[in-house]
Amino acid sequence: MIEPIGNQYVVARPVYSANAFGEEHKKKQRYHKTFLDHLKECCSCSAQKTKRIALSLFPIASWLPAYRIKEWLLSDIVSGISTGLVAVLQGLAFALLVTIPPSYGLYAAFFPVIIYFFLGTSKHISVGPFPVLSMMVGAVVVRLTPSESTAALEISNSSMSNDSSVDEYKVMVAATVTILSGIIQLLMGVLQIGFVVIYLSESLISGFTTAAAVHVLVSQLKFMLQLNVPAHTDPFSIFKVLDSIFTQIEKTNIADLVTSLIILVIVFVVKEINQRYKAKLPVPIPIELIMTVIATGVSYGFDFKNRFEVAVVGEMKRGFQPPIAPDMQIFQETIGDSFGIAIVGFAVAFSVASVYSLKYDYPIDGNQELIALGLSNIFGGSFKGFAASTALSRSGVQESTGGKTQIAGLLSAIIVLIVIVSLGFLLEPLQKSVLAALALGNLKGMLMQFTEIRKLWQKDKYDCLIWIMTFIFAIVLGLGLGLAASVAFQLLTIVFRTQFPKCSTLANVGRSNIYKNKKDYSDMYEPEGVKIFRCPSPIYFANIHFFKQKLIDAVGFNPLRVLRKRNKALKKIRKLQRKGLLQVTPKGFICTNDGFKDSDEELDNNQIEELDQPINTADLPFQIDWNADLPINTAVPKISLHSLILDFSAVPFLDISSMRGLKTLLQEFIRINVDVYIVGSDDDFIEKLVQCKFFDDEVKDSIFFLTIHDAVLHILMKKDYSASKFNSSQEKEPKFDFTINTNGGIRNREYRVPVETKF
Repeated sequence: MIEPIGNQYVVARPVYSANAFGEEHKKKQRYHKTFLDHLKECCSCSAQKTKRIALSLFPIASWLPAYRIKEWLLSDIVSGISTGLVAVLQGLAFALLVTIPPSYGLYAAFFPVIIYFFLGTSKHISVGPFPVLSMMVGAVVVRLTPSESTAALEISNSSMSNDSSVDEYKVMVAATVTILSGIIQLLMGVLQIGFVVIYLSESLISGFTTAAAVHVLVSQLKFMLQLNVPAHTDPFSIFKVLDSIFTQIEKTNIADLVTSLIILVIVFVVKEINQRYKAKLPVPIPIELIMTVIATGVSYGFDFKNRFEVAVVGEMKRGFQPPIAPDMQIFQETIGDSFGIAIVGFAVAFSVASVYSLKYDYPIDGNQELIALGLSNIFGGSFKGFAASTALSRSGVQESTGGKTQIAGLLSAIIVLIVIVSLGFLLEPLQKSVLAALALGNLKGMLMQFTEIRKLWQKDKYDCLIWIMTFIFAIVLGLGLGLAASVAFQLLTIVFRTQFPKCSTLANVGRSNIYKNKKDYSDMYEPEGVKIFRCPSPIYFANIHFFKQKLIDAVGFNPLRVLRKRNKALKKIRKLQRKGLLQVTPKGFICTNDGFKDSDEELDNNQIEELDQPINTADLPFQIDWNADLPINTAVPKISLHSLILDFSAVPFLDISSMRGLKTLLQEFIRINVDVYIVGSDDDFIEKLVQCKFFDDEVKDSIFFLTIHDAVLHILMKKDYSASKFNSSQEKEPKFDFTINTNGGIRNREYRVPVETKF
């Protein structure tokens, strides 16, 4: 019964052990589904289930009929045009990261958007090229593309014709990798294993994208300076590229350098204005489009290509090219890279989609997102595009310009389509250095994540360490190996967190039923002879020894050592008794021969297993007070602890190895007359211990209590009533009901016997 009194409450209930609670409140018998049950449910078919599956596979059927034309159409049109213009420029720029002709970037900005329009669940993300994925695909392209001296030989040995160019081979590699990563994403979605993204934490993604931004920055320097820098894909490649750049720095094309620096400064300034005055501006200033138009006009008008020998976009083929079949040999060589591209692409897209879904309160489905992205990449790769995800800046444009649904995405694809079929030739005079500068202008957000390290360190040092190590791995080892090493390191931090948990000793706060870390509060009360120990992590084979040591440090003694010392002393006492050298008195016993000595070495080496057994004094005519001074030449540690409470409310599981270690530890405490209680464990935890035959004559299932306070009250009742003068008929354990007095004591509501023990 709970009685509210103002802002306080009074609880009147019995002191519950787990067994007592189970006897009074019977559990319902629940049927737990087996694997066969789940399989039958999965394979069953009904009209409602068919409709639900169809709607989940084609989310457009859910939101398109509810589309509000008058309210949303104008906003989607404005957003679609703005996003489409940005998508064109980013497609051209990110194609340079893949090391293929810029025109193929338009295919990557068009086909995935069409597929996602029908299958995607997010209303706001803009699907298409993403610089990190472009870098990862470009690394594979560079690794598999032969050098100029061996190009003819390598291409002749491949499935391509002898007349094929190196650029066409690069396009084939990029398309094949994209198709394979799409197949991987599609399979993951069909098999409902989209949960793998949980292994990529926000700290890992942030560190990885920041490192990728640095890679993009370094890779674009050769376009901004127009230097012939050989590609590197092995570990430490970024340093090799920088070395090549600095050794050729005197060959820099000044026109490209000046143009790119001017573009960078203007883009950064205008983007800062857009950020600061986004509440006042109706739409962000489309600085990328403005600078592209100006740079293209200037380059064409002043003939930069011939006058200053700058590198330009070049021929932009109109229309679409026929689809291609992937190269099976490339499939075999790029399976690992494709898996990393698939995971990173999904992780980034799902993270951005989650932000907008929370902001606008609509659900997204991770597995359906995998299917949508997978088919988008398969379809886009078949038409010579490269891997697609979502760019943060492009999605931000689509959302900030008023985009309400994927209608905006469809309209952006139409803008890209117009450029592909009719307007692409206008971009032929555009300098590649301008595209590189525009690509770097979109990296500001990722590079600014450096400033978050200090805040991350204050929030969680492990997350900050993950960020730093992910950044270092991705920089030093490259994006592919760096991602694998980062995931491995992140999993290792989980091991460290659980292997070295922050155990604590609890005490009563304010003489109530609340127990906190005794180091955190001043008004703490610890019952005499009682120690409360809390472990906030699972106990398993890797941390059971750490748990033991922390518990030993908390209680102040090693129970095994105390047990062995007592058994050694007991051996000596029995020897003295057999030799008649002990004299029993009303106060205990005394040794009548002070010169008697025994060999510790003999005791240590002679049947050491006996020293770990329970102490048995039934054969002695007297009781031994182990905390008193014994009249024998063996020092026995004195301990004041009589009860130990283990708070396992934050322990989700134990494995077999830790069960053995825990049972041994409990036995050691019990054998030196320290009662052990476990509190906070759920029923499944106890059932598992029962199944593993954890309990025996020493470690009993009666040690479990519902709460710490139940265990404390049980201990106080046990100590007080064991010392009271009840007769033998009263010594049977009755069902007591105790409450807390205002002075911190406890009183018996049934027998009205005052108990003087206080906290």
